[in-house]
Amino acid sequence: MAAPTMSRVRARRNGSEQRAPVDAPGAPVPYGTTGGGAAAAPERVAGRYRFDRRTGAWWWSPEMFVLHGLPPDSPPPATEEYLRYQHAEDRTRVLEAIAQACADGRAFALETRILRADGRERAVVLIGEPERDATGEVAAVEGMCVDITEARPPGSDVERARALEAEVDQMRAAMASRAAIEQAKGILMLLTSCGDQVAFDLLAHISSHTHRKVREVAEVITRSAAGHGALPEDVRSIIRDACPPTHPLR
Repeated sequence: MAAPTMSRVRARRNGSEQRAPVDAPGAPVPYGTTGGGAAAAPERVAGRYRFDRRTGAWWWSPEMFVLHGLPPDSPPPATEEYLRYQHAEDRTRVLEAIAQACADGRAFALETRILRADGRERAVVLIGEPERDATGEVAAVEGMCVDITEARPPGSDVERARALEAEVDQMRAAMASRAAIEQAKGILMLLTSCGDQVAFDLLAHISSHTHRKVREVAEVITRSAAGHGALPEDVRSIIRDACPPTHPLR
């Protein structure tokens, strides 16, 4: 992505340049080929979900619907309906993992089996990470569901287990990186009075001009906002240039 100039950032903030978001909150982390249509079951589908603890409502990315053999425009299922897509032997484990994450913030990674709407069984890895509110309580559980049916590594059970653990670690690292980016975008949206896409473009701009990864830029911004350190001067100067006078950077 080309880094935006400060004039483009201001133009977008003022509404004179419109662009469809490509990294909106809750958008799925790209992971292999997702294919198209509810009837297909691509061998490498990775969907994202979010369970709101307070309302009990679910959000599913389009890939989650594909993975479960459902039309992408379907409403997300309720918890009881979602569990019906789990293999009968795995339902209790899934429910307990989600309940535990809501109760004490324990992350989880499970290998389970789902039964698609067309009756086909798929092996998946279900990952969940707690999302805490300002008081520290778990407000939601969000994560990924990855189809590994045709992607199991060859070799012994021990080798497959190690390969799966490494893959899960990679996915959890990607989720942690995304969480930092989303938090940093929210901070920049508050500081600059801009929208979601402009905030991401500003992160990319800072990354390009300070020779840091976007994730690293996001992390220093969120740490600074939480009072855990000052912004590096090169990052500070770019944000100061983007901030309107009514939101001075301190």
